[in-house]
Amino acid sequence: MALISQGLAMEQGKIAVIGGCREYTGAPYFAAISALKVGADLSHVFCTKDAATVIKSYSPELIVHPILEESYSVRDDERESVSSIILTEVTKWMERFDCIVVGPGLGRDSFLLNCVSNIMRHARQANIPTVVDGDGLFLVTNNISLVEDNSLAILTPNVYEYKRLVQKVLNCDVDEENASEQLTTLCQKIGGVTIMKKGKADVISDGKQVTQVSTFGSPRRCGGQGDILSGSVALFSSWARHFLLSNDQPTEKSVNPMILGCIAGSLLLRKAAGLAFEKKKRSTVTTDIIEFLGKSLEDICPAEQ
Repeated sequence: MALISQGLAMEQGKIAVIGGCREYTGAPYFAAISALKVGADLSHVFCTKDAATVIKSYSPELIVHPILEESYSVRDDERESVSSIILTEVTKWMERFDCIVVGPGLGRDSFLLNCVSNIMRHARQANIPTVVDGDGLFLVTNNISLVEDNSLAILTPNVYEYKRLVQKVLNCDVDEENASEQLTTLCQKIGGVTIMKKGKADVISDGKQVTQVSTFGSPRRCGGQGDILSGSVALFSSWARHFLLSNDQPTEKSVNPMILGCIAGSLLLRKAAGLAFEKKKRSTVTTDIIEFLGKSLEDICPAEQ
């Protein structure tokens, strides 16, 4: 956390969440507002028009872009032109972002996923770190090339998403007896990505090293905690990366900033969830945990005046 603290003093960060459709509006909000609560300067959400007004109503702090489209709102003969317009609109903003989060509340509409695939390719070309969660993992599992050989990509699968990823990439089932070795092999097979396998202990690897965070958080597991994690990991990773680059520390010769971001995000979420449970017990929900992100970060790593 000392490295993150020094990064904080230098660069606050601008984060974008790519997600949010008419069925799912909470997830992108949780990810984006968590990045702000941790200390980001600005937090954007790129979502569909149906989701935009709802997400804006949750908080005036977020910058919401209602530019994504789903199949039902686009004629077949318009798809190519609409997809091009969406990509052009997003690329206007891309260079401003320190990291993007792909997947919270994205849904699985085929046209929308195709548009987001193009956005991910552009982010990669621009060397923008990308955290993939939720429906973004569904997209990536069916198109591994989107993150293949990308050392700036972080995948954050839960137990079910991890199972599908292992079956797709390694063509086998999850091996719990050799979990660390299998995770390392999975990262290597995809090519340098960082994977955080979420669970009782969060196990993290980039194909070269394996670490885990097993600090106890809360006995309560409510939906949305993964979104808090993805937003926090995005910001922490960008801080770590900026710090290493600005201090002339080549990332290949130092600790992987993507791993640092995963560790910091996991520790913070667990502490915030624990504090929320102390206050709310069984009624704890995601918004309660978000309320404790600031205090938890101060307890772990006080901000310099």
